[in-house]
Amino acid sequence: MNTQQNYKIIISGPVGAGKTTAIAALSDIVPVRTDARPTDEVAAAKNATTVALDYGTIELGAEAKVHLYGTPGQDRFDFMWDIMTDGALGLILLMNNAQPDPLADLRQFLSAFSDFLQTAPFCVGVTHMDVKSTPTLEDYHKAMSRQVRDRVVPVFSVDGRSRRDVNVLLMAMLGMIEPRILADVANSQAA
Repeated sequence: MNTQQNYKIIISGPVGAGKTTAIAALSDIVPVRTDARPTDEVAAAKNATTVALDYGTIELGAEAKVHLYGTPGQDRFDFMWDIMTDGALGLILLMNNAQPDPLADLRQFLSAFSDFLQTAPFCVGVTHMDVKSTPTLEDYHKAMSRQVRDRVVPVFSVDGRSRRDVNVLLMAMLGMIEPRILADVANSQAA
């Protein structure tokens, strides 16, 4: 009898926020990636972009496994966002602070996931704050307060390449889903 708990977490955000990189930083397996060469305006910024999903896992001993699903960031693939939320327990939004209007990006993703977020917890990781320090984390909280009422949403400055930084996001998410597994996550990540 398999008693292993499985936790499905979605990682989403705009192109260039670091979703693929964050999954690679955390995953215990070589992540599954569906990158393709961009043929639109994304080509100026990146050589490859996610067109379906990224997938990685984290084993938490014999008792639990976290399945990480990264969405494509381009609007034209937004149909994947709805597909991926099926069975998911929470959402990590990554926002690229170096973009021209990252708060507008935040509002767009909150709106796109609004049905899912009515019941699912989420947290926000802000990348590229070393490149551009504004908006601040407080600005993100203020921008969210207009769309997300009566909820405390953790917001962190993260480097998507840093396992430690991305693990903080994951632990915040798992703590909102099921606090007892935080110790398992911390122990598995330290190994």
